[in-house]
Amino acid sequence: MPEVHDSPNAWVAEHIHRFEETGGRPRPGVNDLLLTTRGRKTGELRRTALVYERDGDHYVLAASNRGADHHPAWYLNLLADPYVTVQVGTETFGAYARPATAGERPHLWRLMVSARSEYAAYQQRITREIPVVLLEPVTK
Repeated sequence: MPEVHDSPNAWVAEHIHRFEETGGRPRPGVNDLLLTTRGRKTGELRRTALVYERDGDHYVLAASNRGADHHPAWYLNLLADPYVTVQVGTETFGAYARPATAGERPHLWRLMVSARSEYAAYQQRITREIPVVLLEPVTK
C-alpha cells in the first residue's frame, strides 16, 4: 500500500490524529472527514482533515483555506486528479471530486455557511471566490 503523507500544517495534523484515535468519531456539532488526494507536483498521496456537509448522496466541502488568499493544496491537487479517497467515520471509499458548477454553488455555499458561519467571514475578507467541492462516491 502506498505511503500517505499527512498535512504539514500542525493544526490539521492534530485533527487527523484525533480522527484516527477516536475511530473517526466527529467533533461535537461538526462533520469531519479525511480526504486523500494525489499531489499534483510529487504524485504522492496527501491527506487532510476537512469539515463536510451532505447534499443528497454527495459530500460537500468548502476550499476556504481558513480565509487565505490562495486555494488550499488539496483543492489544487483534486483539480489535477479528481479521483480521491474519503474516510467518514470508519468507512473508507473512493470518490470523484469536482468543483460545484455556477448553478450548484449558491445552494451549496448556503449549506456550508449554515454549518460553519466562519466561511462567510472568510469570503468577506478575501478576493478569491471560495470554491465549493462535491465528492461523488464511486460505486463498484
